Amino acid sequence: MIIERVYANVASYDRSEWPWSLPCVSRLLEDGLRITAPVTFLVGENGTGKSTLVEAVAEGFGLDSWGGSHDWRYASHRPKSVLGERIRLDATPYGRRMMGSWSARKGFFLRAETALDALDREGFAPHSVSHGEGFLAAFRGKFFQPGLYVMDEPEAALSFSSCLELLGHVEQLVKNGGQVICATHSPLLTALPGADIVEIGEHGMRRVAWSDLALVDHWRRYLADPHSYLRHVLD
Repeated sequence: MIIERVYANVASYDRSEWPWSLPCVSRLLEDGLRITAPVTFLVGENGTGKSTLVEAVAEGFGLDSWGGSHDWRYASHRPKSVLGERIRLDATPYGRRMMGSWSARKGFFLRAETALDALDREGFAPHSVSHGEGFLAAFRGKFFQPGLYVMDEPEAALSFSSCLELLGHVEQLVKNGGQVICATHSPLLTALPGADIVEIGEHGMRRVAWSDLALVDHWRRYLADPHSYLRHVLD
């Protein structure tokens, strides 16, 4: 483990303004988020703030908010996000040694909407392969060193079998001393044995077993009877 707690250090803020208005950020300000496993999944509906959180964690570790590895420090020349400026990470002794010097710090931030640009910049997204194959090339080539790997909806470009391959890479990465924090909508990814699942919503943040996740329940119901859902959205 590298990171064991995430919190925000803010002297004053307006609860009506974004991102402080997000329930998950309010919870982060009050109690922080304890990281209890080498792989943490953040799950929630669109707009709940899970992407905001993972971006801030990446920035807090020193990764570029645009995406990419530790070798590309702020390559996008974008300022940190409002939350990223104030995020704080409590590290384990091993993590403190890694974060103590820039040359020792290892990691990667993979975000779906900028992934191809970041991967192409680092030579892992050849134009002769598909979007998903470019993702997998990055996993094979970059996700192996001990470090912090932050991902925002990596399943967006991946097929069912490619998601399974990703889980294999994640498991090997953890065995090599890596840590993963991932925002996702995928019931397949969140089924990884031993992973910690944090559900984000109007309640803020809470730990949930995979079998109790709302997204798992919805997928079960949909696959059993698609019409029970489609009748509400189709004429």
